[in-house]
Amino acid sequence: MKASEAILWSIALPGFAQVLNGRIVKGIILIGLEFLINVQSHLNQIIIFSFYGQIDMAIATANFQWLMFYPCLYFFAMWDAYRDAGGDKKPYAYLPFVFSAYFVTVGTIYSSTFTLFEVPLGPLWLPILSVIPGMFVGFLLQVFMRKRNSIRYQ
Repeated sequence: MKASEAILWSIALPGFAQVLNGRIVKGIILIGLEFLINVQSHLNQIIIFSFYGQIDMAIATANFQWLMFYPCLYFFAMWDAYRDAGGDKKPYAYLPFVFSAYFVTVGTIYSSTFTLFEVPLGPLWLPILSVIPGMFVGFLLQVFMRKRNSIRYQ
């Protein structure tokens, strides 16, 4: 499986790419954890309320104690699938995944109070938007670390 395919399957459902990569036990564990966190955090209800623009209902429905586990599981599953598919050939390839998990977790924490132009984004849209600065910081650090190491070893 190509690394890009692994990421896309992992976006669809964490653990699927591991199963497709032949990591059956790891995939089943990740799928099980995804279902557990999804149900306990009420994520599907949050998604439905958010798509209908009912952000206050999404916030009221969210179990943030469980929802905060989701970003790390989600991005770890993507990174792991990407790595198993051979996508980690370059140094520091993990940084965009790690920093996305960090930023999305912080976005989740602030999602019940943060507004953009006085519009609440809630526990779905703010974390999703938080991927952008997370990836940016991760790629920026990746470039910086690669350059630093190439200068050091020349």
